[in-house]
Amino acid sequence: MPKKRVCMFFNDLALYRKAIYKMLDKEYDCDWYIEDIDTGVKEFDDSELKNVERLPVKTLGPFYRVDGLSKILKKDYDIFFMLGATRNLSLISFCLKKKIFYPQKRVYFWTHGYYGKESWIEKTLWKRPIMKFADGIFTYGDYARKLMIDDGFDEKRIYPIHNSLDYEHQLNLRKEMVGSDIYSLHFNNENPVLIFIGRLTEIKRLDLFLEAVGVLNNQGESYNVVFVGDGSEKQNLVSLTFKLGIQEQVWFYGACYDEKTNAELIYNADLCIAPGNIGLTSIHALMFGCPAISHDRWDLQMPEFEAIKPSITGDFFKYGSVEDLALKIHRWFENKKDCKEEVRNACYEEIDTNWNPYYQMNVILKNLK
Repeated sequence: MPKKRVCMFFNDLALYRKAIYKMLDKEYDCDWYIEDIDTGVKEFDDSELKNVERLPVKTLGPFYRVDGLSKILKKDYDIFFMLGATRNLSLISFCLKKKIFYPQKRVYFWTHGYYGKESWIEKTLWKRPIMKFADGIFTYGDYARKLMIDDGFDEKRIYPIHNSLDYEHQLNLRKEMVGSDIYSLHFNNENPVLIFIGRLTEIKRLDLFLEAVGVLNNQGESYNVVFVGDGSEKQNLVSLTFKLGIQEQVWFYGACYDEKTNAELIYNADLCIAPGNIGLTSIHALMFGCPAISHDRWDLQMPEFEAIKPSITGDFFKYGSVEDLALKIHRWFENKKDCKEEVRNACYEEIDTNWNPYYQMNVILKNLK
């Protein structure tokens, strides 16, 4: 029996999605259509997939349209696996034409779904009507799925697909990891190490991180802090370390694009702190056995917060509260100081079970029909 013809339509060929995209390319008789616009995300090369075509994009204020999207409907595809971007005006036209002229074809969205912060107008007049066109919806997480079910969507048509990084490469690196003295040599002490890896930007609220360390210092608890990354907030953060008197405890390692080095830095840290939305930082940290703490406002989080299981793979603090962040750091080490291997293995299990391209591919094969 011949394979079904599948149209893949996404906004970019993000490097971190390379593994799952190549699995899809191998499994299905498919063509790829990619929005021809710079999303700021590092991409992999088009030539690594069978057939890739870039479609021109025109922005219209907060919305945009994709030229040529509706024409794809006329081609011999049985299934359309698409980015469910509700700000894409062309998606509305596409779905309407599909419903009227090609009802036998199937459309599936891969999307964030609901965040929980949508206004009544945005949800009722925009998001819900567009999402209703889909034959199935692949959400990044269970939180979005629950919100959509609560809003009347059929639970049988919503499939949490999670997210993943370069799992196979990172898994091979993880198998090579051993404890090192990288931090004791730099800081000249054996204090617990708190790490953040990612862009140093305002939305990450890393000022809360430093202020919490300052609070803990005043309570007689000393921690080492490592920032792996660079960004617009670096100088402000450097200045804050001097203001708080913790400059000797903070290492601005800088941006690092060597994954083996990143793996060593994460593996040898004790706890990842991400006071803003944590996103893929949680997957990166847990992959190498480092638990993570982030804030508890799910509507302001990215879907990957779901990898954090309180008291198992990390914890959550009260949104915006320096005092609660300091308390959660204190309690983590108070309760887990003798459980490092147990915690490390729990982090591994969470990623190996739920946040890798094999998990994603199983969800797709089961539901893309």
